[in-house]
Amino acid sequence: MCCAVIITRTPLRISFAGGGSDFPAVYERGSGAVVATAIDKYMYITVNRKFDEKIRASYSMTEMVDRVDDLKHELIREALRMTGITGGIEITSISDIPSRGTGLGSSSTYTVGLLHALHAFAGRHVGAKRLAEEACEIELGRLDRPIGKQDQYIAAYGGLQFIRFEPDGVLVEPLLPGGEFRRDLEEHLLLLYTGLTRRADSILAEQQRNFEDGAAALSDAARLRDLAIDLRAAILDRRLDTIGEILDAGWKIKRGLASGISSPQIDDWYERARAAGASGGKVVGAGGGGFLLLFAAPRDHARIVERLPELRQIPMHLEPFGSRIIYVEE
Repeated sequence: MCCAVIITRTPLRISFAGGGSDFPAVYERGSGAVVATAIDKYMYITVNRKFDEKIRASYSMTEMVDRVDDLKHELIREALRMTGITGGIEITSISDIPSRGTGLGSSSTYTVGLLHALHAFAGRHVGAKRLAEEACEIELGRLDRPIGKQDQYIAAYGGLQFIRFEPDGVLVEPLLPGGEFRRDLEEHLLLLYTGLTRRADSILAEQQRNFEDGAAALSDAARLRDLAIDLRAAILDRRLDTIGEILDAGWKIKRGLASGISSPQIDDWYERARAAGASGGKVVGAGGGGFLLLFAAPRDHARIVERLPELRQIPMHLEPFGSRIIYVEE
């Protein structure tokens, strides 16, 4: 092992359009596309050499085990197996945002950041492509989780990205519309915490079953993919006024992909936001709670927040970088 202590910082993400079309059940029968961005809210993973050969993993609980196979935390167990580290290590993590049930991609962010730290601990430098592919292999392959692939790629690459999912691979295209447009885009985004957390597994599992079994769900996924393509064009053409409309169209489709994605409470919040000036928005992630993302002219933000006193505004900016090693102690 090359280092005594490694710390990685890996960004969380918000998805604008196309979510759902990144499921294998969709793109393996056609193609998928997503527009998403990393944000300046992070997961920090620390790994350090332990004085003995045991493994200590600290998260919401603490495990101390002799063998990788004895770990209960699936992501840590599979990441250690993938990187070939068998012991003599301590792993801890902290997050800027509650790490479960908020829709910001925290599970995949954790996986990417952990892989990055473990590879560095073992003396290997790995790039974004490998980190994303290995995180997908762990979550979708080894653990068979009912999720898509966008979160792993955004966590690894960072930035504002158009990501296309094809049966034979993933293509990542950075969207670089210029600094002034980027600032305007940031200023139009309003991120509100609903206070509702949920386990996304049941929503995502139902969504995946619908994709596998129903032509209607696949048609909806294709429409979401096409909205991502439309959003890519709008960003590159700097057509700011169309972004809210695309988000609104996507949310109306997404609500029908599975039960639990929305609720009367969420629908009420969204309609109140629209009445106060938001041109579009969505619940970020699987749905059911977490964060409500709205698109509105900056002059309308105060009125929207006033109309939604139950929700907490979270300041944020777009993050240009993906997972990074921010500390190394030899």
